[in-house]
Amino acid sequence: MTHTPHELIEEFHDQVDLMHALKLKDSHFAKMYDAYHVINKAIHRAETDLEPTDDMHLIEMRKQRLALKDEIASALRAG
Repeated sequence: MTHTPHELIEEFHDQVDLMHALKLKDSHFAKMYDAYHVINKAIHRAETDLEPTDDMHLIEMRKQRLALKDEIASALRAG
Protein backbone atom coordinates (compact mmCIF):
# COMPACT_ATOMS: atom_id res chain seq x y z
CA MET A 1 0.00 0.00 0.00
CA THR A 2 1.28 3.43 -0.85
CA HIS A 3 0.94 6.27 1.55
CA THR A 4 0.34 8.89 -1.11
CA PRO A 5 -2.37 11.39 -0.23
CA HIS A 6 -5.35 11.38 -2.57
CA GLU A 7 -5.53 15.07 -3.34
CA LEU A 8 -8.59 16.25 -5.28
CA ILE A 9 -6.43 18.17 -7.73
CA GLU A 10 -4.71 14.90 -8.63
CA GLU A 11 -7.93 12.89 -8.68
CA PHE A 12 -9.77 15.40 -10.90
CA HIS A 13 -6.79 17.05 -12.62
CA ASP A 14 -8.84 17.95 -15.69
CA GLN A 15 -11.48 19.79 -13.62
CA VAL A 16 -9.40 22.08 -11.44
CA ASP A 17 -10.99 25.23 -12.86
CA LEU A 18 -14.49 23.84 -12.33
CA MET A 19 -13.67 22.87 -8.73
CA HIS A 20 -12.42 26.40 -8.08
CA ALA A 21 -15.56 27.94 -9.61
CA LEU A 22 -17.87 25.63 -7.65
CA LYS A 23 -16.08 26.43 -4.38
CA LEU A 24 -16.79 30.11 -4.97
CA LYS A 25 -20.44 29.84 -5.99
CA ASP A 26 -21.71 26.75 -4.14
CA SER A 27 -21.32 26.71 -0.36
CA HIS A 28 -22.28 23.02 -0.14
CA PHE A 29 -19.54 22.11 -2.63
CA ALA A 30 -17.06 24.25 -0.68
CA LYS A 31 -17.96 22.41 2.55
CA MET A 32 -17.56 19.01 0.85
CA TYR A 33 -14.24 20.11 -0.63
CA ASP A 34 -12.96 21.26 2.77
CA ALA A 35 -14.27 18.14 4.54
CA TYR A 36 -12.53 15.95 1.96
CA HIS A 37 -9.21 17.66 2.65
CA VAL A 38 -9.62 17.33 6.42
CA ILE A 39 -10.39 13.59 6.27
CA ASN A 40 -7.77 12.98 3.60
CA LYS A 41 -5.11 14.62 5.75
CA ALA A 42 -6.19 12.55 8.78
CA ILE A 43 -5.98 9.35 6.74
CA HIS A 44 -2.54 10.24 5.42
CA ARG A 45 -1.31 11.01 8.94
CA ALA A 46 -2.70 7.68 10.19
CA GLU A 47 -1.20 5.70 7.30
CA THR A 48 2.23 7.23 7.85
CA ASP A 49 2.02 6.66 11.63
CA LEU A 50 2.21 10.35 12.48
CA GLU A 51 -1.12 9.87 14.26
CA PRO A 52 -1.63 6.11 14.57
CA THR A 53 -5.17 4.79 14.84
CA ASP A 54 -6.82 1.39 14.93
CA ASP A 55 -7.83 -0.42 11.74
CA MET A 56 -11.56 0.09 12.21
CA HIS A 57 -11.19 3.85 12.58
CA LEU A 58 -8.98 3.99 9.49
CA ILE A 59 -11.56 1.99 7.52
CA GLU A 60 -14.34 4.37 8.60
CA MET A 61 -12.28 7.39 7.63
CA ARG A 62 -11.60 5.86 4.21
CA LYS A 63 -15.33 5.25 3.75
CA GLN A 64 -16.03 8.91 4.61
CA ARG A 65 -13.39 10.06 2.13
CA LEU A 66 -14.83 7.84 -0.61
CA ALA A 67 -18.37 9.11 0.04
CA LEU A 68 -17.16 12.71 -0.16
CA LYS A 69 -15.22 11.96 -3.33
CA ASP A 70 -18.34 10.42 -4.88
CA GLU A 71 -20.40 13.51 -3.98
CA ILE A 72 -17.73 15.80 -5.37
CA ALA A 73 -17.52 13.77 -8.60
CA SER A 74 -21.31 14.00 -8.94
CA ALA A 75 -21.24 17.76 -8.45
CA LEU A 76 -18.48 18.08 -11.03
CA ARG A 77 -20.50 16.05 -13.55
CA ALA A 78 -23.48 18.32 -12.94
CA GLY A 79 -21.14 21.26 -13.41
